Amino acid sequence: MDDIVRQAMAKWPNVPHCFGWLGLDARGNWYMRDDRTQAAGPFPQARGSLLRHEKLVDFIHRNYERDDDGCWFFQNGPQRVYVELEAAPFVLRLSGDGTLTTHTGRTVACRTCLLDDHGRLFVDTESGLGLLHTLDMHVAADLVESGGWKPEPVEAASLPARFGFVPSPQARANEKAGR
Repeated sequence: MDDIVRQAMAKWPNVPHCFGWLGLDARGNWYMRDDRTQAAGPFPQARGSLLRHEKLVDFIHRNYERDDDGCWFFQNGPQRVYVELEAAPFVLRLSGDGTLTTHTGRTVACRTCLLDDHGRLFVDTESGLGLLHTLDMHVAADLVESGGWKPEPVEAASLPARFGFVPSPQARANEKAGR
């Protein structure tokens, strides 16, 4: 986490959390979701505006974390902005030499890989569960054929509970509030 973020949190400790305004899609793209977008439906059906500002995206990556309940968020200064996840907390890229990198730029290792009932390949890493980017499936296929990866079958609906993440912190907050 950036020092400037820690300083802002210390200076303003009671800023309310923000829900529904940021989404991460299955290709590792961030979407800003204004009130109109949120009223149009849940993420990813109503995506919002693709964030293209490189420095903003880098700032989000450096300050992207998980809370104790399994909700992922971006710490934006003193405000915690919870993230709506299309598939998993991370989107992974796989290079030809087998190196896995999260969409935030962190190198991670495969603990196990899983093939869901929709044909998507997920990888359990020390940083959390990640969805393998569709552009890298050919590299993963080579790892599977060589015996390096042995995908386990899994139902997509079981992934959040099994790997301890909340796909929609906004829906969870609404449930807790009785909405």
